[in-house]
Amino acid sequence: MTDKNAEPLSRKTYEAELQRLQTELAKMQEWVRAEGARLVVVFEGRDAAGKGGAIRRVTERLNPRIARIAALPKPTERERTQWYFQRYVEHLPAAGEIVLFDRSWYNRAGVERVMGFCTKEEHQLFLRQCPIFERMLVEDGILLRKYWFSVSDTVQQERFQRRLEDPLRRWKLSPMDLESITRWEAYSRAKDEMMVHTDITEAPWYIVESDDKQRARLNMMAHLLESVPYHEVPPPVLELPERPPSTGYERPPRDLQTYVPDHTAQL
Repeated sequence: MTDKNAEPLSRKTYEAELQRLQTELAKMQEWVRAEGARLVVVFEGRDAAGKGGAIRRVTERLNPRIARIAALPKPTERERTQWYFQRYVEHLPAAGEIVLFDRSWYNRAGVERVMGFCTKEEHQLFLRQCPIFERMLVEDGILLRKYWFSVSDTVQQERFQRRLEDPLRRWKLSPMDLESITRWEAYSRAKDEMMVHTDITEAPWYIVESDDKQRARLNMMAHLLESVPYHEVPPPVLELPERPPSTGYERPPRDLQTYVPDHTAQL
């Protein structure tokens, strides 16, 4: 649990620990590849809780062919007629892959429940089937980690306001995000009910206190690394070959090709 009275991390401390953890994540990635492991990491939490930033820090030094992000849009009309978990199943990892779900099947327990996008019966069916579904994943050998990013109402409001004022982050703010402010308690009740049914031994929930985004990222990354039984895999020995001598090739004249203008010359 994060000490709420702790001093903010210095930039130097944060960046040094971030680099160390990302180095370990790269080692874990190589272990996943070499062992043919399958790792699923679920990121859930309230809007503006810091899920996206944590996902970016986890993946920014990893190989996108091994570690990918699954951020599904709203279901199509065809997908609405499928078994609820069906469209998520096709995004699960094969051997040697890592998948990070930026929101997941838990949409049904949260936004769909609160906003009325599913029926009461569909919601209750989800709560019954979800633990079974996740046990099946774990029994099949998938490493499943579930993180809930917890943010206070005051900090969420501040982050929404900053997004509203920042043109680079305004795209993150939707009318549904703003409505979540007026439904804070409804989301809280939905989350509590979800936890009762889905915080199972085989796939427990881990709560990440995220009022301090930097601490939240480091804490989540460190926990993930501690929870996966990886070890360092020796990299293949590579050597740069000698460049062969020229055989007379000459580059075509520059005026035969179209170059990007030098924008930086005007800075």
